[in-house]
Amino acid sequence: MSADRWSPDSWRNSPVQQLPDYPDQAALQEVEKTLAGYPPLVFAGEARKLKKSLAKVAAGDAFLLQGGDCAESFAEHSADNIRDFFRVFLQMAVVTTFAAASPVVKVGRIAGQFAKPRSAPMEKLGGVELPSYRGDIVNGADFTPEARIPDPRRQIEAYRQSAATLNLLRAFATGGYANLENAHRWMLGFVKDSPLSGRYQELADRITESLGFMRAIGLDPEHIQQLRETDFFTSHEALLLGFEQAMTRVDSTTGDYYDTSGHMLWIGDRTRQADHAHVEFCRGVKNPIGMKCGPSLKPDDLLRLIDMLNPSNEAGRLTLICRFGADKVGEFLPPLIRAVKREGKTVVWSCDPMHGNTINVAEGYKTRPFERIMAEIRNFFAVHQLEGTYAGGVHLEMTGKNVTECLGGAREISELDLHDRYHTHCDPRLNAEQSIEVAFLVAELLKTSRAGKPARVLQAAE
Repeated sequence: MSADRWSPDSWRNSPVQQLPDYPDQAALQEVEKTLAGYPPLVFAGEARKLKKSLAKVAAGDAFLLQGGDCAESFAEHSADNIRDFFRVFLQMAVVTTFAAASPVVKVGRIAGQFAKPRSAPMEKLGGVELPSYRGDIVNGADFTPEARIPDPRRQIEAYRQSAATLNLLRAFATGGYANLENAHRWMLGFVKDSPLSGRYQELADRITESLGFMRAIGLDPEHIQQLRETDFFTSHEALLLGFEQAMTRVDSTTGDYYDTSGHMLWIGDRTRQADHAHVEFCRGVKNPIGMKCGPSLKPDDLLRLIDMLNPSNEAGRLTLICRFGADKVGEFLPPLIRAVKREGKTVVWSCDPMHGNTINVAEGYKTRPFERIMAEIRNFFAVHQLEGTYAGGVHLEMTGKNVTECLGGAREISELDLHDRYHTHCDPRLNAEQSIEVAFLVAELLKTSRAGKPARVLQAAE
């Protein structure tokens, strides 16, 4: 479809995948009508500010840190969980900013990440087959016929939870909690006792020394906004298109359409077909857009999608989130980079080291080996260095809680440990300690790439 024929509901004329089959269509329409009258969750000016920040990432002058829950749940919504996530996110950003001397654009998978694509519409357990769990915004995780019926009223609860979460995140970001003088206080209990505690303590001490010097020459954090506050943005997969359409508004200052459910939206690897509904919807809203890029994506198809989603080649508009698997980066990423580079397209290149490294182990647990996650990040940076392009971000499924969902890390979580605190509703997440370990690796890789040291792509086992 041509750009001038786009409208918030034009996606309904395209083929669509991964949408639930609601048995009560009248109830669905009523919910979408109600949501369309609700206040926006985020504002167009905030989305434009994020786009400007991402333009700096595209130019190699900043780094994108994007992360959060695999799928938010209604039951686990609490101030403590939000605080713990935000705290570890700040720790990661500080490690990257200070150790690598790089500004960090902070984007959470939070306040809207409720819907999940599934590999099959049905799931079987003990001879019983039921509709797959598609996230709390659609149906319940309990394996019962009643819980698995898609219920449109869940969208109202998702809106309310997102609003409450955003309210707390804004307070944390601007109310003093993010003050760099609190770097020592951001330590979580189980990180204090970990093998990483020494590295973080040393970094926090250096920050304190730097702040002391700044204060001595008259630069007090209380009077410098950048030292006591931070910009924090939200993002989620734009999967449930009826909800996204209902949250789309015309910006009164520009006349452009913005999806006000989150600052940044992304299109998943399963829904990025150029002639399908998810691409059709996302091409028309002015938010920053991400797109997952897996092994099945061909260079010509990528270029076609870039032209659809960012026809004016606007810096900061499009982030390519690469998810290949540690042992496949060297094969699949270079052709995509070369095509984008050849055509002069401006994008942010980000690494999702989670989704291509998922395995199943004993007792039915789905997990991700930490060494594979780290290997994919190393290989992502190495490929970009070899191609002369900028590795601009990481995209992580992570939590501030002390979970045991991904194997390995500083504490060497084993298969026997998985049952201890395996709390995820969908995919395994990095815990706080593993997340900070990733941040230290990213900082080292950023410093190495800027120093121009030679790089090579490693196999996952190396």
